[in-house]
Amino acid sequence: MATVRHDDGDDAARLRAAMVDELRGDPITSTAVADAMGVVPRHLFAPQTSLKEVYESNTAVPVKRDRDGLTLSSLSAAHLQATMLEQAAIGPGMSVLEIGSMGYNAALLAELVGPAGHVTSVDIDPDIVERARAGLARAGYDRVEVVLADAEYGVPAAAPYDRIIVTFDSPDIPPAWLEQLAGDGRIVVPLRMKGVTRSIAFDRDGDGLISRDYRLCRFVPAQGDGAHAPRRLTLDTEVYLSVEDGEEAGFEVAALQRALRRPATRSWPGAAFDLPDELELFLLTGSPRMALLHASQTRIKEGLLNASAGLGVPALIAGDGSFAYRIKRAARQGGDAFECGVIAHGPSAADVAARYGDLLCRWAGRFRRRGAARIRYLPAQTPIPQEANPGGVVRKRHGSVVVAWPENPHPPGGISA
Repeated sequence: MATVRHDDGDDAARLRAAMVDELRGDPITSTAVADAMGVVPRHLFAPQTSLKEVYESNTAVPVKRDRDGLTLSSLSAAHLQATMLEQAAIGPGMSVLEIGSMGYNAALLAELVGPAGHVTSVDIDPDIVERARAGLARAGYDRVEVVLADAEYGVPAAAPYDRIIVTFDSPDIPPAWLEQLAGDGRIVVPLRMKGVTRSIAFDRDGDGLISRDYRLCRFVPAQGDGAHAPRRLTLDTEVYLSVEDGEEAGFEVAALQRALRRPATRSWPGAAFDLPDELELFLLTGSPRMALLHASQTRIKEGLLNASAGLGVPALIAGDGSFAYRIKRAARQGGDAFECGVIAHGPSAADVAARYGDLLCRWAGRFRRRGAARIRYLPAQTPIPQEANPGGVVRKRHGSVVVAWPENPHPPGGISA
Protein backbone atom coordinates (compact mmCIF):
# COMPACT_ATOMS: atom_id res chain seq x y z
CA MET A 1 0.00 0.00 0.00
CA ALA A 2 1.34 3.43 -0.95
CA THR A 3 2.32 5.68 1.94
CA VAL A 4 1.70 8.80 -0.18
CA ARG A 5 -1.14 9.29 -2.68
CA HIS A 6 -0.59 11.26 -5.88
CA ASP A 7 -2.72 12.87 -8.57
CA ASP A 8 -0.12 13.61 -11.21
CA GLY A 9 -1.95 13.37 -14.52
CA ASP A 10 -2.83 10.59 -16.95
CA ASP A 11 0.36 10.80 -19.05
CA ALA A 12 2.71 10.46 -16.08
CA ALA A 13 0.65 7.62 -14.58
CA ARG A 14 0.55 5.78 -17.91
CA LEU A 15 4.29 6.14 -18.54
CA ARG A 16 5.11 5.10 -14.98
CA ALA A 17 2.97 1.97 -15.26
CA ALA A 18 4.63 1.10 -18.57
CA MET A 19 8.08 1.55 -17.01
CA VAL A 20 7.22 -0.81 -14.16
CA ASP A 21 5.74 -3.38 -16.57
CA GLU A 22 8.95 -3.30 -18.60
CA LEU A 23 11.06 -3.89 -15.47
CA ARG A 24 8.96 -6.77 -14.08
CA GLY A 25 10.78 -10.09 -14.01
CA ASP A 26 14.20 -8.50 -14.52
CA PRO A 27 15.21 -6.67 -12.43
CA ILE A 28 11.97 -6.29 -10.45
CA THR A 29 11.17 -9.58 -8.76
CA SER A 30 9.21 -8.43 -5.69
CA THR A 31 5.77 -6.92 -5.28
CA ALA A 32 7.15 -4.35 -2.83
CA VAL A 33 9.59 -2.80 -5.33
CA ALA A 34 7.03 -2.90 -8.14
CA ASP A 35 4.46 -1.15 -5.94
CA ALA A 36 6.95 1.52 -4.81
CA MET A 37 8.06 2.32 -8.36
CA GLY A 38 4.43 2.29 -9.43
CA VAL A 39 3.41 5.11 -7.10
CA VAL A 40 6.41 7.44 -6.70
CA PRO A 41 6.19 10.28 -9.30
CA ARG A 42 9.69 10.12 -10.81
CA HIS A 43 9.08 13.19 -12.96
CA LEU A 44 8.76 15.46 -9.91
CA PHE A 45 12.47 14.89 -9.25
CA ALA A 46 13.49 16.00 -12.76
CA PRO A 47 11.00 18.77 -13.58
CA GLN A 48 13.08 20.17 -16.45
CA THR A 49 13.11 16.82 -18.28
CA SER A 50 10.39 15.47 -20.54
CA LEU A 51 8.05 12.82 -19.16
CA LYS A 52 9.07 10.39 -21.89
CA GLU A 53 12.77 10.65 -21.00
CA VAL A 54 12.18 10.51 -17.25
CA TYR A 55 10.23 7.26 -17.54
CA GLU A 56 12.57 5.47 -19.95
CA SER A 57 13.72 2.52 -17.87
CA ASN A 58 17.36 2.53 -19.00
CA THR A 59 17.96 6.28 -19.15
CA ALA A 60 19.87 8.23 -16.51
CA VAL A 61 19.02 11.94 -16.29
CA PRO A 62 22.08 14.17 -15.68
CA VAL A 63 21.26 17.07 -13.37
CA LYS A 64 24.67 18.64 -12.72
CA ARG A 65 27.92 18.73 -14.71
CA ASP A 66 31.35 20.25 -14.09
CA ARG A 67 33.05 22.80 -16.35
CA ASP A 68 34.35 20.04 -18.62
CA GLY A 69 30.91 18.49 -19.04
CA LEU A 70 31.54 15.53 -16.72
CA THR A 71 28.36 14.43 -14.94
CA LEU A 72 28.64 15.05 -11.20
CA SER A 73 25.11 14.02 -10.23
CA SER A 74 22.29 12.28 -12.07
CA LEU A 75 18.94 10.66 -11.55
CA SER A 76 20.02 7.05 -12.09
CA ALA A 77 18.29 4.83 -14.63
CA ALA A 78 15.18 3.19 -13.17
CA HIS A 79 16.50 -0.23 -14.21
CA LEU A 80 19.58 0.24 -12.05
CA GLN A 81 17.62 1.65 -9.12
CA ALA A 82 15.26 -1.32 -9.20
CA THR A 83 18.24 -3.70 -9.32
CA MET A 84 19.79 -2.20 -6.20
CA LEU A 85 16.49 -2.09 -4.32
CA GLU A 86 16.00 -5.78 -5.01
CA GLN A 87 19.58 -6.46 -3.88
CA ALA A 88 18.92 -4.57 -0.65
CA ALA A 89 15.77 -6.56 0.27
CA ILE A 90 14.31 -3.69 2.32
CA GLY A 91 11.41 -4.40 4.66
CA PRO A 92 8.88 -2.32 6.63
CA GLY A 93 10.21 -0.61 9.73
CA MET A 94 13.85 -0.60 8.65
CA SER A 95 16.27 2.28 9.08
CA VAL A 96 18.04 3.03 5.79
CA LEU A 97 20.93 5.31 4.88
CA GLU A 98 21.16 6.42 1.26
CA ILE A 99 24.65 7.70 0.41
CA GLY A 100 24.38 10.04 -2.55
CA SER A 101 21.09 11.92 -2.75
CA MET A 102 18.79 12.83 -5.59
CA GLY A 103 15.41 12.48 -3.91
CA TYR A 104 13.63 9.93 -6.09
CA ASN A 105 15.43 6.86 -4.75
CA ALA A 106 14.91 8.14 -1.19
CA ALA A 107 11.17 8.33 -1.90
CA LEU A 108 11.23 4.71 -3.11
CA LEU A 109 13.03 3.77 0.10
CA ALA A 110 10.37 5.60 2.13
CA GLU A 111 7.68 3.54 0.43
CA LEU A 112 9.56 0.32 1.20
CA VAL A 113 10.21 1.04 4.91
CA GLY A 114 6.71 2.41 5.46
CA PRO A 115 5.53 4.76 8.23
CA ALA A 116 7.39 2.79 10.93
CA GLY A 117 10.75 3.03 9.14
CA HIS A 118 13.18 5.88 8.61
CA VAL A 119 15.22 7.03 5.62
CA THR A 120 18.29 9.26 5.84
CA SER A 121 19.84 10.55 2.61
CA VAL A 122 23.24 12.29 2.55
CA ASP A 123 25.08 14.26 -0.12
CA ILE A 124 28.11 16.56 -0.16
CA ASP A 125 26.72 18.98 -2.77
CA PRO A 126 24.46 21.79 -1.41
CA ASP A 127 22.73 22.14 -4.79
CA ILE A 128 21.85 18.45 -4.87
CA VAL A 129 20.66 18.48 -1.25
CA GLU A 130 18.39 21.43 -1.99
CA ARG A 131 17.11 19.74 -5.14
CA ALA A 132 16.42 16.47 -3.28
CA ARG A 133 14.55 18.25 -0.49
CA ALA A 134 12.45 20.18 -3.00
CA GLY A 135 11.57 17.05 -4.97
CA LEU A 136 10.67 15.12 -1.83
CA ALA A 137 8.47 18.01 -0.66
CA ARG A 138 6.69 18.16 -4.04
CA ALA A 139 6.09 14.41 -3.94
CA GLY A 140 4.94 14.38 -0.32
CA TYR A 141 7.89 12.60 1.31
CA ASP A 142 8.90 15.30 3.80
CA ARG A 143 9.68 12.71 6.48
CA VAL A 144 12.82 11.66 4.59
CA GLU A 145 15.81 13.30 6.29
CA VAL A 146 18.24 14.83 3.78
CA VAL A 147 21.63 15.71 5.27
CA LEU A 148 24.42 17.89 3.82
CA ALA A 149 27.69 16.13 4.70
CA ASP A 150 30.67 14.26 3.27
CA ALA A 151 29.39 10.72 2.74
CA GLU A 152 32.82 9.30 3.56
CA TYR A 153 31.80 9.60 7.22
CA GLY A 154 28.20 8.46 6.93
CA VAL A 155 25.57 9.97 9.23
CA PRO A 156 26.31 8.70 12.75
CA ALA A 157 23.39 10.53 14.38
CA ALA A 158 20.79 8.10 12.95
CA ALA A 159 22.94 4.92 13.10
CA PRO A 160 22.82 1.96 13.20
CA TYR A 161 21.24 1.28 9.82
CA ASP A 162 19.62 -1.94 8.71
CA ARG A 163 20.51 -1.08 5.14
CA ILE A 164 23.03 1.26 3.51
CA ILE A 165 22.69 1.97 -0.23
CA VAL A 166 25.46 3.84 -2.06
CA THR A 167 24.56 5.60 -5.30
CA PHE A 168 27.94 6.57 -6.74
CA ASP A 169 31.01 4.76 -8.00
CA SER A 170 32.89 3.95 -4.79
CA PRO A 171 36.63 3.23 -4.80
CA ASP A 172 36.47 1.72 -1.29
CA ILE A 173 34.28 1.04 1.76
CA PRO A 174 35.12 3.61 4.45
CA PRO A 175 35.27 2.45 8.10
CA ALA A 176 32.34 4.71 9.01
CA TRP A 177 29.99 2.74 6.78
CA LEU A 178 30.93 -0.50 8.49
CA GLU A 179 30.65 1.07 11.92
CA GLN A 180 27.17 2.45 11.18
CA LEU A 181 25.82 -0.78 9.66
CA ALA A 182 23.69 -2.90 12.01
CA GLY A 183 25.03 -6.28 13.09
CA ASP A 184 22.70 -8.11 10.71
CA GLY A 185 22.64 -5.30 8.17
CA ARG A 186 23.33 -5.20 4.44
CA ILE A 187 25.20 -2.65 2.35
CA VAL A 188 24.68 -2.33 -1.40
CA VAL A 189 27.62 -0.51 -2.95
CA PRO A 190 28.88 0.08 -6.52
CA LEU A 191 32.45 -0.97 -5.72
CA ARG A 192 35.25 -0.27 -8.18
CA MET A 193 37.81 -3.08 -8.57
CA LYS A 194 40.66 -3.10 -11.09
CA GLY A 195 38.94 -0.58 -13.34
CA VAL A 196 35.44 -2.11 -13.33
CA THR A 197 32.44 -1.52 -11.06
CA ARG A 198 29.90 -3.98 -9.68
CA SER A 199 26.89 -3.23 -7.50
CA ILE A 200 27.53 -5.68 -4.65
CA ALA A 201 25.09 -6.63 -1.90
CA PHE A 202 27.30 -7.32 1.12
CA ASP A 203 26.23 -8.89 4.42
CA ARG A 204 28.35 -8.89 7.56
CA ASP A 205 30.88 -11.72 7.89
CA GLY A 206 32.93 -11.46 11.08
CA ASP A 207 34.97 -8.27 10.90
CA GLY A 208 34.29 -7.89 7.19
CA LEU A 209 31.62 -8.40 4.55
CA ILE A 210 30.59 -11.23 2.22
CA SER A 211 28.73 -10.83 -1.07
CA ARG A 212 25.22 -12.16 -1.57
CA ASP A 213 24.74 -10.80 -5.06
CA TYR A 214 26.52 -8.56 -7.56
CA ARG A 215 25.49 -6.89 -10.81
CA LEU A 216 27.07 -4.85 -13.56
CA CYS A 217 26.54 -1.10 -13.08
CA ARG A 218 27.85 2.36 -13.87
CA PHE A 219 27.66 5.46 -11.67
CA VAL A 220 29.07 8.96 -11.34
CA PRO A 221 32.38 9.15 -9.40
CA ALA A 222 32.70 9.77 -5.66
CA GLN A 223 33.28 13.30 -4.35
CA GLY A 224 34.75 14.64 -1.14
CA ASP A 225 37.31 12.81 1.00
CA GLY A 226 36.40 9.52 -0.65
CA ALA A 227 37.15 10.76 -4.18
CA HIS A 228 39.86 8.91 -6.05
CA ALA A 229 41.34 9.69 -9.45
CA PRO A 230 41.78 6.48 -11.49
CA ARG A 231 45.40 5.41 -12.05
CA ARG A 232 46.37 5.24 -15.72
CA LEU A 233 49.51 4.09 -17.49
CA THR A 234 49.77 5.64 -20.95
CA LEU A 235 50.99 3.27 -23.65
CA ASP A 236 50.35 5.55 -26.64
CA THR A 237 48.12 8.43 -27.62
CA GLU A 238 44.62 7.55 -26.40
CA VAL A 239 45.77 4.10 -25.25
CA TYR A 240 46.20 3.34 -21.55
CA LEU A 241 45.93 0.76 -18.77
CA SER A 242 43.70 1.25 -15.69
CA VAL A 243 45.47 0.03 -12.55
CA GLU A 244 44.91 0.04 -8.80
CA ASP A 245 47.04 2.15 -6.49
CA GLY A 246 50.45 0.52 -6.11
CA GLU A 247 50.08 -1.74 -9.15
CA GLU A 248 51.84 0.68 -11.49
CA ALA A 249 55.21 -0.25 -10.01
CA GLY A 250 54.78 -3.78 -11.36
CA PHE A 251 54.41 -2.73 -14.99
CA GLU A 252 57.28 -1.43 -17.15
CA VAL A 253 55.63 1.24 -19.28
CA ALA A 254 58.52 1.61 -21.75
CA ALA A 255 58.49 -2.15 -22.40
CA LEU A 256 54.72 -2.09 -22.93
CA GLN A 257 55.08 0.81 -25.36
CA ARG A 258 57.69 -1.14 -27.34
CA ALA A 259 55.51 -4.26 -27.35
CA LEU A 260 52.52 -2.32 -28.70
CA ARG A 261 54.56 -1.31 -31.75
CA ARG A 262 55.39 -4.94 -32.63
CA PRO A 263 53.12 -6.90 -35.01
CA ALA A 264 50.26 -8.67 -33.27
CA THR A 265 49.64 -12.41 -33.20
CA ARG A 266 46.15 -13.91 -33.12
CA SER A 267 45.03 -17.28 -31.74
CA TRP A 268 41.79 -19.11 -31.00
CA PRO A 269 42.03 -21.44 -27.97
CA GLY A 270 38.51 -22.84 -28.38
CA ALA A 271 36.85 -21.11 -25.41
CA ALA A 272 33.21 -20.06 -25.47
CA PHE A 273 32.43 -16.35 -25.28
CA ASP A 274 29.49 -15.92 -22.93
CA LEU A 275 28.35 -13.69 -20.04
CA PRO A 276 30.97 -11.03 -20.88
CA ASP A 277 30.64 -9.13 -17.58
CA GLU A 278 31.30 -12.32 -15.59
CA LEU A 279 34.20 -13.25 -17.87
CA GLU A 280 35.66 -9.76 -17.44
CA LEU A 281 35.61 -10.03 -13.65
CA PHE A 282 37.09 -13.54 -13.77
CA LEU A 283 39.98 -12.46 -15.97
CA LEU A 284 40.79 -9.37 -13.91
CA THR A 285 40.89 -11.42 -10.72
CA GLY A 286 42.55 -14.47 -12.25
CA SER A 287 46.11 -13.13 -12.25
CA PRO A 288 47.98 -10.30 -10.48
CA ARG A 289 49.35 -9.39 -13.92
CA MET A 290 45.93 -8.38 -15.30
CA ALA A 291 44.96 -4.77 -16.02
CA LEU A 292 42.19 -3.12 -18.02
CA LEU A 293 43.34 -1.98 -21.47
CA HIS A 294 41.56 1.00 -23.11
CA ALA A 295 41.81 2.53 -26.56
CA SER A 296 39.87 5.34 -28.23
CA GLN A 297 37.73 4.70 -31.28
CA THR A 298 40.24 6.69 -33.31
CA ARG A 299 43.10 4.31 -32.46
CA ILE A 300 40.84 1.30 -33.01
CA LYS A 301 39.84 2.54 -36.47
CA GLU A 302 43.53 3.01 -37.24
CA GLY A 303 44.02 -0.70 -36.51
CA LEU A 304 46.30 -0.25 -33.50
CA LEU A 305 44.04 -2.34 -31.24
CA ASN A 306 40.90 -4.45 -31.61
CA ALA A 307 37.43 -3.05 -30.95
CA SER A 308 37.27 -5.03 -27.69
CA ALA A 309 39.52 -2.36 -26.13
CA GLY A 310 36.92 0.36 -26.77
CA LEU A 311 35.19 -0.01 -23.40
CA GLY A 312 38.16 -1.64 -21.71
CA VAL A 313 39.33 -5.25 -21.97
CA PRO A 314 41.39 -7.32 -19.48
CA ALA A 315 45.00 -7.57 -20.62
CA LEU A 316 47.57 -10.03 -19.28
CA ILE A 317 51.00 -8.38 -18.90
CA ALA A 318 54.26 -10.35 -19.06
CA GLY A 319 57.44 -9.25 -17.28
CA ASP A 320 59.07 -8.16 -20.56
CA GLY A 321 56.12 -5.92 -21.48
CA SER A 322 54.46 -8.42 -23.81
CA PHE A 323 50.69 -8.43 -23.36
CA ALA A 324 47.59 -10.27 -24.55
CA TYR A 325 43.91 -9.42 -24.56
CA ARG A 326 40.58 -10.99 -25.52
CA ILE A 327 38.68 -10.77 -28.81
CA LYS A 328 35.69 -12.71 -30.13
CA ARG A 329 34.18 -14.11 -33.30
CA ALA A 330 31.18 -16.19 -34.34
CA ALA A 331 31.69 -19.83 -33.39
CA ARG A 332 32.21 -22.39 -36.15
CA GLN A 333 29.03 -24.30 -35.28
CA GLY A 334 26.98 -21.27 -36.28
CA GLY A 335 23.83 -20.01 -34.58
CA ASP A 336 24.21 -17.27 -31.98
CA ALA A 337 27.32 -18.75 -30.34
CA PHE A 338 30.63 -16.89 -30.11
CA GLU A 339 34.12 -17.96 -29.17
CA CYS A 340 37.00 -16.13 -27.54
CA GLY A 341 40.28 -15.39 -29.21
CA VAL A 342 43.53 -13.78 -28.11
CA ILE A 343 45.60 -10.97 -29.61
CA ALA A 344 49.15 -10.65 -28.27
CA HIS A 345 52.01 -8.18 -28.75
CA GLY A 346 55.65 -8.30 -27.73
CA PRO A 347 58.74 -10.52 -27.74
CA SER A 348 57.01 -13.32 -25.77
CA ALA A 349 53.64 -12.95 -27.48
CA ALA A 350 53.18 -16.71 -27.99
CA ASP A 351 53.75 -17.48 -24.31
CA VAL A 352 51.49 -14.74 -22.92
CA ALA A 353 48.79 -15.66 -25.46
CA ALA A 354 48.91 -19.28 -24.32
CA ARG A 355 48.54 -18.26 -20.67
CA TYR A 356 45.62 -15.98 -21.53
CA GLY A 357 44.02 -18.75 -23.58
CA ASP A 358 44.32 -21.10 -20.61
CA LEU A 359 42.39 -18.61 -18.45
CA LEU A 360 39.68 -18.35 -21.11
CA CYS A 361 39.33 -22.14 -21.31
CA ARG A 362 39.23 -22.46 -17.52
CA TRP A 363 36.43 -19.90 -17.41
CA ALA A 364 34.43 -21.59 -20.18
CA GLY A 365 34.75 -25.07 -18.75
CA ARG A 366 34.72 -24.57 -14.98
CA PHE A 367 33.29 -21.20 -13.94
CA ARG A 368 30.91 -20.00 -16.64
CA ARG A 369 27.69 -19.05 -14.87
CA ARG A 370 25.96 -15.97 -13.50
CA GLY A 371 27.01 -14.87 -10.01
CA ALA A 372 29.89 -17.35 -9.75
CA ALA A 373 32.27 -15.11 -7.79
CA ARG A 374 32.41 -14.93 -4.01
CA ILE A 375 33.51 -11.44 -3.00
CA ARG A 376 34.70 -10.54 0.48
CA TYR A 377 35.65 -7.15 1.88
CA LEU A 378 38.21 -7.24 4.69
CA PRO A 379 39.04 -4.07 6.66
CA ALA A 380 42.66 -3.01 7.08
CA GLN A 381 44.65 -5.19 9.49
CA THR A 382 42.38 -8.20 8.83
CA PRO A 383 44.50 -11.14 7.58
CA ILE A 384 44.01 -12.24 3.97
CA PRO A 385 43.08 -15.96 3.74
CA GLN A 386 46.13 -18.04 2.85
CA GLU A 387 44.28 -19.81 0.05
CA ALA A 388 43.39 -16.53 -1.69
CA ASN A 389 44.54 -16.24 -5.31
CA PRO A 390 46.97 -13.28 -5.49
CA GLY A 391 45.14 -12.03 -8.57
CA GLY A 392 41.92 -11.97 -6.63
CA VAL A 393 43.20 -9.69 -3.87
CA VAL A 394 42.54 -6.03 -4.66
CA ARG A 395 44.22 -3.71 -2.16
CA LYS A 396 42.29 -0.62 -1.13
CA ARG A 397 42.96 2.37 1.10
CA HIS A 398 40.75 1.08 3.94
CA GLY A 399 40.99 -2.66 3.35
CA SER A 400 41.08 -5.39 0.70
CA VAL A 401 38.64 -7.00 -1.69
CA VAL A 402 39.15 -10.77 -2.02
CA VAL A 403 37.47 -12.45 -5.01
CA ALA A 404 37.21 -16.26 -5.12
CA TRP A 405 35.73 -18.47 -7.84
CA PRO A 406 34.14 -21.74 -6.64
CA GLU A 407 34.06 -24.28 -9.46
CA ASN A 408 30.79 -25.03 -11.20
CA PRO A 409 29.51 -28.46 -10.08
CA HIS A 410 27.54 -28.67 -13.33
CA PRO A 411 29.86 -27.47 -16.15
CA PRO A 412 28.08 -25.81 -19.08
CA GLY A 413 28.01 -27.28 -22.54
CA GLY A 414 29.49 -25.71 -25.65
CA ILE A 415 33.03 -24.83 -26.64
CA SER A 416 35.66 -25.88 -24.08
CA ALA A 417 33.05 -27.26 -21.69
